[in-house]
Amino acid sequence: MKETLTTVEGRPVLRIERRLSHPPEKVWRAITEPEHLSRWYPFTATELDLCLGGRIRFDDGRGTAMDAVVTELDPPRLFAFSTNAPAEMSRESADLVRFELSPEGAGCLLVFTQVFDDRYAAASYASGWQVCLDAMEAVVDGRPVEPGYPVAELHDAYFEKFGLDSGTVSETADGWLVRFERQLTQPAEKVWTLLTGEESAGPEVGGPVPQSFTSAKVPAGAVTSVKAPALLEYEWRTGGHTGGRVRWELSSGTGHGARLVLTQTGPGGHRADRSTALAAWRKRIARLAEDLRGLPR
Repeated sequence: MKETLTTVEGRPVLRIERRLSHPPEKVWRAITEPEHLSRWYPFTATELDLCLGGRIRFDDGRGTAMDAVVTELDPPRLFAFSTNAPAEMSRESADLVRFELSPEGAGCLLVFTQVFDDRYAAASYASGWQVCLDAMEAVVDGRPVEPGYPVAELHDAYFEKFGLDSGTVSETADGWLVRFERQLTQPAEKVWTLLTGEESAGPEVGGPVPQSFTSAKVPAGAVTSVKAPALLEYEWRTGGHTGGRVRWELSSGTGHGARLVLTQTGPGGHRADRSTALAAWRKRIARLAEDLRGLPR
């Protein structure tokens, strides 16, 4: 299996190639016939009008439904649909999912692609689709679908493989901004509890910063803003004075858990400080991700 993440016309594109030991016609049934599709896809296809422009209705049985539209169709070679596109949105804003099957010996090559907007969700999509495609292959092979996938480990491996853990630096009117965005594998409440400590009364404005929100390379000052379990901001110190602010924000992410945005500001010209910040926070966030993988789902 080969997985890549590229950008086409400003949008991230996830591509997964997989060689299957069955001809395109058999795999085609698994991806287009509701009774087969529902055995490996996490949503049941309650409606699937297999024609160009045809409507698809997915339902997870737990109160979440999703509509899609068939955008490409060439049996048994090509099946594509768009999702997450309300009527007021253009087709260019929709997520595009595409399955392409090519004969290869007695089997076939499956090329799966997904086009979307949220680059930092790429690891969630890649790990989710790997689980789905493994299940689809088991269904086509006539094998039972294996439960208990280590999805958190798979997710974080893709996050690093796609280079999403590197962080960015940008210039601002007042200096520089280091920024990290990461999809986490636990909800915000669990992340907050891990960072503040279960026995802690919680950080307060003007008080000390809990150690888990800090890095030894970025000396912490006092808390300047806090809103559990979504926000903690504090001053960082350099040369005996305030260098800028560090801000942790937790919000809704993909189905894997919360989305973390961590930023640090600094004064212009302090290139050594911003390089230190990039390295320090990359390491700290990687450790947080590792600690979250150890928590029960």
